[in-house]
Amino acid sequence: MPGEAALPAVAALTAESARTGQRTAKLAAEILVDLDEGFVIPTAKQRAAILVAYARAQRVVYGKAFDIVKCPEHVDLNDADSILRNLNEVVVLEIKSTNKKSVKPDFRGYFFAITAAELLVAQNLGERYRFIFVNTITRKHLELTLREIFARSRGIYPTWSISF
Repeated sequence: MPGEAALPAVAALTAESARTGQRTAKLAAEILVDLDEGFVIPTAKQRAAILVAYARAQRVVYGKAFDIVKCPEHVDLNDADSILRNLNEVVVLEIKSTNKKSVKPDFRGYFFAITAAELLVAQNLGERYRFIFVNTITRKHLELTLREIFARSRGIYPTWSISF
């Protein structure tokens, strides 16, 4: 069939793009932690404790819908009870990162995707869930709630991503 030879090349390009995106997101998380503003990259144990605490508070949080947490030092992220007691001081954030020099400091013109899980968690947690945009080249970052994102949006293009 025409174009069949191009399919492996497209797949390889997509895989490389995903790896680059993962490296950029990891670097963005490290940049945020280095700011010394309370950002923590949760371990698997901490992630589980966070999910338990929110479940006890009758809030839904999907484990894949956040990358980093922001909280005061007195919150023990290994302990669901500590998290639950301090839930109003805990913010879970999804990192949206870029390594493009052309992205403006206020991220105007930046194109990104929000997953259904991220959208649902953002709606469920409100102010306690944020998206944090990080430019790994300039080290600029911008923290926004879903409501703030919608207020700034110049266009929204819903899609469904499907994997077999």
